[in-house]
Amino acid sequence: MPFAYMLRRSDGSYYVGSTTNLELRLAQHQTGDGAAYTRRRRPVKLVWFEEFSRVDQAFAREKQVQGWSRRKREALITGDHHALPTLSKGPSSRRPR
Repeated sequence: MPFAYMLRRSDGSYYVGSTTNLELRLAQHQTGDGAAYTRRRRPVKLVWFEEFSRVDQAFAREKQVQGWSRRKREALITGDHHALPTLSKGPSSRRPR
């Protein structure tokens, strides 16, 4: 099954990817055989994943989450789904009036 996933790297930053074999891909990231960016920031920890029925759906979700702010990614990780729409708006629309 295809997956979109997010890793927390040793420097606290996030990496978002997609794969058809999550277990193998995580092992590759941990051994340094994954993306060059994670290779230099090991160990990594899986903090979120979502399963899809088609590869194109997982890839689209990967690209969507890659464009998100750190705060929005962290809301996804913690399951704070009601905060996601608010975090999609620009900073001026989030300020209390």
